[in-house]
Formats: sequence, structure tokens, C-alpha cells
Amino acid sequence: MTWSENSTQLDENLDWPTHGHYEHAHLYASREKVHTFASLPQLLTRQLDYAVIGAGPIGAALAYKLALDHPQRTILLVEKNWNEPDRIVGELMQPSGCQALEELGLGNVFSGIGAVPAHGYFISYRGKQLYVPYMNRPSGKEGRYKGVSFHHGRLVMNLRAACKAMNNIVCVEASVTELLGEHDKAGELRYVKGVKIGPAKSSGNGNDPEYDIFPQLTFVCDGITSQFRKELNPTKIELISHFCG
Repeated sequence: MTWSENSTQLDENLDWPTHGHYEHAHLYASREKVHTFASLPQLLTRQLDYAVIGAGPIGAALAYKLALDHPQRTILLVEKNWNEPDRIVGELMQPSGCQALEELGLGNVFSGIGAVPAHGYFISYRGKQLYVPYMNRPSGKEGRYKGVSFHHGRLVMNLRAACKAMNNIVCVEASVTELLGEHDKAGELRYVKGVKIGPAKSSGNGNDPEYDIFPQLTFVCDGITSQFRKELNPTKIELISHFCG
């Protein structure tokens, strides 16, 4: 299957969610809904049902879904830096990821950030070219599945904007310094009961206040540079594949 034989399959569908306006665009860079660490004592007077540590793609999507499914619950979303991330990572989302976001109610997060629909792979090697398209949709549905290419930081900001729009998500700029829970005789953490929260940026004088929070459930989603991963799972992670593009 060559590129020229199938180029007609790349026509854009104007209904694809990368086109059009994003409903939470006004909250993209807004700090109106982001509480500072100084306001944390007042926030702790509220009942906090869930705590999500990290407002990256996983943490923000999880917090949004929890808030959507449990409107009577309050979710604390802690992120040490609410500014737009500026790094190259995860710039292509495969079709299954796009479908997952749709099922989470976040299918429109690609709007307004310059995202580009991806239809498959174009492979060129020693003068030979090959087009490998994504699979067809199930019978009864037209077209093929699509992925999306985008700027990582912009997608994160759209996901965070969706969280800011939820009245039962409390967004806080702070750092989680410790997981609180029960340890076994070997000193390994067995159960997480809460977290210790400090300021996003330490003053360096050792006098920064910290607060213990004990929600009903804590989700640790602090990303690729997680300081808690080894504490939660001491098993060494085995790298089983690589992706280059």
C-alpha cells in the first residue's frame, strides 16, 4: 500500500474535534480558580473526599472524571506548577487514547490548540515508501480511527481548564512532600491514608508550614519524574519497547 494510492483517505473531516472553539478556553491560563498554598488552611475546613496528586494528563483527566461522576464529592487537585509545561513528550495520541478521552467526557480537549489529526504512519526507507493507516471503524461506522498530534503543554492546559470549570474540584498550587499511611516491619509503605502538603517552592529556611490531609481516597499521578513511584512500587520497571518517530 503506497502513499499515492491512498492519499485520498487523508481528507479532513470538519466535524473532527480539533476544529472549532474549546468551551473552557477562557480558563486555559486563568489562575482565578487556582488556590495558593497560603489559602490551604481555609480550604481544609471543607470535606475533601478525594485527593489527586499531579495535574498532568492522567491526574487532570482523573480529577475531571471523578468530579463528573460524583458531583456531591469534593476533589482536591494538587499541582506544584500550574503554568503551561514546556517540554517535548507524548506529542502523538493513538486512536485508543482519543477514544478513552471521549469516554471520559473530554473528547473536545484537542480543540483550539493547533492539534492535527493523525491517520496512520508514513514509512520511507531507501527510496521505498509505505503508508500504514489506522484500522477501519467497526461495521456501521464510516471511516478509520484517528489519532492526534499536538503540543503536550497545550493539551495539559486544556485538561486543566476542564478541571477549573468543575465546581467540586479544588485546584491548589502546592507540593506533596510525603505520603502518609501504614508501613510494614521492613519500613515499606503498605497503605496510603493521606498526604503531607507544603508550598510549591520552599523558602529554603526550613520553616515552611506543612499540612496533613486525609481524604477518603488518594490518587498519586505525579508523572514521569514521580518522587513516590519507588515508594509505592519498589519493583524495578523493565523497559520492553521503544518508539521513534
